[in-house]
Amino acid sequence: MKKILLLLFVPVFVTAQKDHAQLLQEYMTGQNKYFQFNGTILVAEKGKPIYQQALGYADYNSRRMLNDSSVFELASVSKQFTAMGIMILRDRKLLSYENNIKKYFPQLPYDNITIRNLLTHTSGIPSYEDQFEKNWDRKKIAFNKDIIDMLVQRHDTLFFKPGTKWQYSNTGYALLASIIEKVSGMRYNDFMAINIFQPLGMSHTFIYNTRRSANKIPGNYALGYVYADSLKRYILPDSLSKFDMVYYLDGIVGDGCVNSTIGDLFKWDRALYSNKLVSKASLEEMLSPLIRTSPTDSSSYYGFGVSVLPKSDKGKVISHTGGWPGYRTMIVRRTDIDETIIILSNN
Repeated sequence: MKKILLLLFVPVFVTAQKDHAQLLQEYMTGQNKYFQFNGTILVAEKGKPIYQQALGYADYNSRRMLNDSSVFELASVSKQFTAMGIMILRDRKLLSYENNIKKYFPQLPYDNITIRNLLTHTSGIPSYEDQFEKNWDRKKIAFNKDIIDMLVQRHDTLFFKPGTKWQYSNTGYALLASIIEKVSGMRYNDFMAINIFQPLGMSHTFIYNTRRSANKIPGNYALGYVYADSLKRYILPDSLSKFDMVYYLDGIVGDGCVNSTIGDLFKWDRALYSNKLVSKASLEEMLSPLIRTSPTDSSSYYGFGVSVLPKSDKGKVISHTGGWPGYRTMIVRRTDIDETIIILSNN
């Protein structure tokens, strides 16, 4: 992925014979042929796709090929959608960012954590992944309620006093999904579909978890593969013990589990230039450099569900990446020049 990023992030000196789109196509075709890149890519300028391509397999075993409408697990790219769900409820005056989360989970042993802290990764709340790795029956599927129960039972110490530092937290976004359910009275899956995906015409986007436990796979789905050194080939992570979290964390939503396509993510990109879902003021706050992510790096910030680089050689950059066994994803938006880069990979 680093080689791909180099091409997409550095200036491309276009010759008279080859435009940007042709260079991208040639480069990515080579990445697929010689370096096993497998996935879909979309690059847009000024609101119009200039390059779009699907390369490789959606299913290595059956040799089913990827296409532009193949659906991928977005992993942490999902967080911006969960953030938007909270923003919608806030714009409807159903909650405040300053609400203490004990309003929704009075049983939690932690004080002074707000919804804003969860949105910006400044809560200091313990990592549910660590707790489940050490204490969970791996033959069982964990759901969001189990995260809350685990936090109560374990009562692990906060990483830091809420609001004093930044530390990336999947727990925070899982709790945000549960807050959406409590406030809206709807399942997270249904709320996201009715209030985000359907209004934006994202017809191939949905919340999809319990893949392993329910044993159901949607149509045109890109199965995520990992490379097995011992077998010298790509295999599903399900059978490898070091990836058993794909089974026992199969029921968690909010920090991941949005599934989508490059085309639908481009619709999402365009929506973030409008006030179709929330007010202009809410969008501006979401995409602002709210919290510095490192005491030693003055250039990198976080908004609501997105990373923010206020200044670069191409202006302001809004982005997020995602990773889960078998998947690597990213969306990069250079908003000052209206350029969008979307890459979804399933190996």
